This record gives sequence, C-alpha cells and structure tokens, in this order.
Amino acid sequence: MTDTSKRNVLLTVLAILGTLVLAMMSMTEVPETKQAVITSYGEYRRTINPYRKNDVLGTSTQAGLTFRIPFVEQLQLMEKRIMKVDMEPQELQSTDQLRLRVDAFARFRIVNPLQMYKSVRTEERLRTQMATFLSSSVRGELGKRSFITLLSPERSEVMANIQKSLNRQGRNYGVEVIDVRIKRTDLPKTTLKSAYSRMESAREQEATSIQALGQKEAQIIRADAEAAAAQIYAQSYGKDPEFYDFYRAMQSYRYTFQSGQGQTNFVLSPNSEYLRRFQKGG
Repeated sequence: MTDTSKRNVLLTVLAILGTLVLAMMSMTEVPETKQAVITSYGEYRRTINPYRKNDVLGTSTQAGLTFRIPFVEQLQLMEKRIMKVDMEPQELQSTDQLRLRVDAFARFRIVNPLQMYKSVRTEERLRTQMATFLSSSVRGELGKRSFITLLSPERSEVMANIQKSLNRQGRNYGVEVIDVRIKRTDLPKTTLKSAYSRMESAREQEATSIQALGQKEAQIIRADAEAAAAQIYAQSYGKDPEFYDFYRAMQSYRYTFQSGQGQTNFVLSPNSEYLRRFQKGG
C-alpha cells in the first residue's frame, strides 16, 4: 500500500470518527421527568417535553432523544416534577407580642421553562429565590396574626394567604406554587415560660372575679331570704300574736339554757318577766 493510500485511509477513519462524535454531540436524551430549553447564543429556539397541565407523567411523546446543532445550540435541562423548598427556621413576632419560632416548606412546579431560564437560569438559583420568597411571605402573614390563630381553624386561611403571596412572586420565575405548609410553630423557652406565667395570672384573676361574683350573689340571696322570713314572721304575728309570743319565748329559752353552752350562771327573780312562761298558768 502506497503512502497516498495510507493517508486516504487515515483521513477516512478520522472523518468517520469525527462524524460519530458530532452525531453523539448532537443527540441528547431528555428524560420523562425533565423538560429542556434549547437556545442559540442566548436566543431562545425551542422547548422539549414542556409541562402541560393535563399531561399524565409517562405518556408524553416528546421525551427521549432530541437533536441539536453542536457548538451552536445549548440545552438546559430542568425539573418537570413537583419540587420542594424548605424555609430556614426563624423567629418572628405575632400581634400578641409573642416571639414565635416558625419552620415551613413549599411545593412548586416549573410551568414556564422559558420564563424560568430567562430569570434565574438554573434550578439551584430558583430554589434559593423561592426560599427567600417563602420566608418573606410567612413573616408578612404571621406578623399580622396572633399566636392563638395558628391553633384555630383560621390556620387554613393563613396557609392560603401565604400560598397566594408566593404564587404572585413565583409567576415571574415561571413557577406555580402547589402547596404551603407550616411544619412547626413553637414558642422559645423564655417566651413559653412568660406565656405560662401570663396564662396563670389571667386564670387567677378570672377565678377571683368569679368568686367575688359568687359572694355578691350569695349576699343578695341571703338578704332576700331574710326579708322573706321577716315578712312571714310578721304575717304570722298578725294572725296569732299570742302564739307568736309563746314561740319566740320558747326559742329564747332554748338558746339561753341549752346544755353545752358553758357554765354561765343566771340570777333572776321568780317574778321576772323573762320567766313568765314558767310560772303557773303562764
């Protein structure tokens, strides 16, 4: 084989290898769980396997191998499934002046890959931005609420407001917020102790108020009963004065001479008016 033939064979092999390399570089696999934006020197060209609201994951025909011009077109993959971002636990103050330690998370999805690519380029930057937005929305909403609100049915309304706020900010990044949840809402130890002290003081004040009200009502009932008794006595005296006088004398004797009342001595004249009922014929 001559030198010319050898050179031609070598060139042919290099050409074949170069063609294979270019072919491999022009083909990229887009998984079913991903969507891709293809650009050319910063200019948008097309989107591969984009998210559509009514699509069922696994039934899309756009996933798989896609072709692009090597060195001319660039491909950016991004998540098609629901993503999650966690907020760093932080302290904030409620309307009832309590310091709360809050931990929350949000779930979202990239619904406009081109908008996401234009705004932040990568998923990592998107997660960082969404975490910042989540923190801001949580602080803004819980700062207008009392601690007891987070323990009541109004909690769902708080979550809905945070989600709306986060959605408004996420649209600028091609994002739709699916859900927002507060994992924990705790009182710091010092605040918790102070809250317990205030609750104890409030309950003591309430007990004192109830006791005072009870005593007031008891005095009113007692006074009404005594007035009714006096009225009954007066009516009875008017019907039979002699019997009433006798009854009152017997009551006086019982309280005066009742056994067990000590060793008190009484010195009375036999003709004393007080002993009138003991006298013969009295």
